[in-house]
Amino acid sequence: MQESGQKDKFELAFEEKAKILQGCQKQKELKSCFSCEKFFDCQIRKDYVDTCYNSMSKGNSGGFDF
Repeated sequence: MQESGQKDKFELAFEEKAKILQGCQKQKELKSCFSCEKFFDCQIRKDYVDTCYNSMSKGNSGGFDF
């Protein structure tokens, strides 16, 4: 998170994708994606992972801002 306490667009997008992913897991009564039959082909999971990387790298390729 930014030092000012306000979330940037990458963090907001990550939170939104996390909610969608968690909703899917809840609907399927799973605690994680690993047990899901669509694990390797799931667009929800792919979007979540991509957004996670974007949140850490702030949209830049390469290193992450922890």
